[in-house]
Amino acid sequence: MRAVRVHELIGPSGLRVDEIADPTAGTGQVVVEVRAAGVNFPDVLLSRGLYQFKPAPPFSPGAECAGVVREIGAGVTGVAIGDRVAFTMVNGCFAEQVAVPATALVKLPDEVSYEVGGATLLTYATTYHALVDRASIAAGESLLVLGAAGGVGAAACEIGALLGARVIAAASTDDKLEFCRGHGASDVINYAREDLKDRIKALTSGNGVDVVYDPIGGPLAEVALRGTAWQGRYLVVGFASGEIPKIPLNLVLLKGCQVVGVFWGSFAARDPARNREHANEIFRWVAQGKLRPAIDAVLPFERAAEALTRLENRQVKGKLVLVP
Repeated sequence: MRAVRVHELIGPSGLRVDEIADPTAGTGQVVVEVRAAGVNFPDVLLSRGLYQFKPAPPFSPGAECAGVVREIGAGVTGVAIGDRVAFTMVNGCFAEQVAVPATALVKLPDEVSYEVGGATLLTYATTYHALVDRASIAAGESLLVLGAAGGVGAAACEIGALLGARVIAAASTDDKLEFCRGHGASDVINYAREDLKDRIKALTSGNGVDVVYDPIGGPLAEVALRGTAWQGRYLVVGFASGEIPKIPLNLVLLKGCQVVGVFWGSFAARDPARNREHANEIFRWVAQGKLRPAIDAVLPFERAAEALTRLENRQVKGKLVLVP
């Protein structure tokens, strides 16, 4: 089979498509024929050896995909050959076939395409866990989303709006902000030319926002924290800027607010049953048209390096998808 693999930890240019042996299903595993795989920022970090998990080259990136079950290992129940499924893993999805624990599978509704199914779980499950489990966001509260046109950002706009929050999207271009309006944002902030803190105050009558969703980190983090309301919740989702901010803790005291970590991967491993409930709910919403995962482009494996480069350069609205 063919697989996209990292041969050098030098970023996207270290990728190439290889012919490797087909996987087999071990005990408790199934082999899935991959039809579509989502591209996410951790794939970029993996390609540079900067992610918290550091597989040795050569290895395949790819943390989420959708496909068809083609082989079932011993001890597996509740799964049949031919089932449409989606799943996540740390890496390995940029391949024509993947061996995966059967417990990781989520059934893909017939109404959801493989491309959408392969681009949904990681970003939407992260966001569902963040907003529901970690922030306990309530209808009528305000939600500021940083990096709102990216994969998790767009998911936060959509899920936040679906849960009844007032979504304020922050991004670096008017084009990206118009995209966010189409995915649930009721207000927008262009932080490339507007003062983020001043705009938060103006949009909230000086009260600040109830919840901040931050997958970016960097210099905007402290500004956004200063823009939180009394007893607000600041969700630490990631550091796509490449800079881990240092937060003055006196701000947390003065606002009576919470700085809340969101490590969805660890949550999914520790509580797989609840994570599967989240995933099933998300796909129900997608099948019903309540969520509309945005796919910027669908590219063949041969253009994987281009996909990661576009993502690293923030030239993507929503998600990119690779197909064999």
